[in-house]
Amino acid sequence: MGPTFWAEPVNALTNAAFLIAAALVFASLRRDGRLEAGTGLLLVLLTTIGIGSFLFHTVATRWAALADVLPIMLFILAYLALTLRRGFHLNWVWAGGLTLAFLPASMGFEAGVERLLGDALGGSSGYLPALAALVIAGGWLLARGVSAGRWLLVAAGVFVASITLRTLDQPLCGATPFGTHFMWHVLNAIVLGLLIWALARMPGAPRKAA
Repeated sequence: MGPTFWAEPVNALTNAAFLIAAALVFASLRRDGRLEAGTGLLLVLLTTIGIGSFLFHTVATRWAALADVLPIMLFILAYLALTLRRGFHLNWVWAGGLTLAFLPASMGFEAGVERLLGDALGGSSGYLPALAALVIAGGWLLARGVSAGRWLLVAAGVFVASITLRTLDQPLCGATPFGTHFMWHVLNAIVLGLLIWALARMPGAPRKAA
């Protein structure tokens, strides 16, 4: 691999998985009358994640790095706020406040993991707070009889596999032709698609007439 546009062709092209996931979920929600502002925003962010990651794996500049990580961060925060509002029936003040509190809490969690494990996770420790929030929210909703919680837990399971493959990419890169990072893209597209689909089926989610 070298510093050329197609130095990482598989990693670049598998970002199409995000666009495919967005298109499939869009079609499903539109058919079921569940496409509204919240799910629409998340679909836009999902599409932007795919574009940003493609740019990072091709031009690999500082602005491309921002285009890669910023939509992911915005998706996490938007999804958390919408889940607290719709799944937990909190008002926007509480949902927004807890979402903002998630930022420093996740940074502290990440720092603690890195102090404990060093670089053993290959830079994947930053995604553990989102995984933890997903498991907690999914378990809590399921315990309250909200079926969408089951899908959050399914997404969490896929996310565990995704993080594992991202972590293994560096040590296995020399032993495999393309590494395992490309599966991080494919599995994360499934995770994010599932999350949007589940959010649309939470009791507090608005619906549009078909």
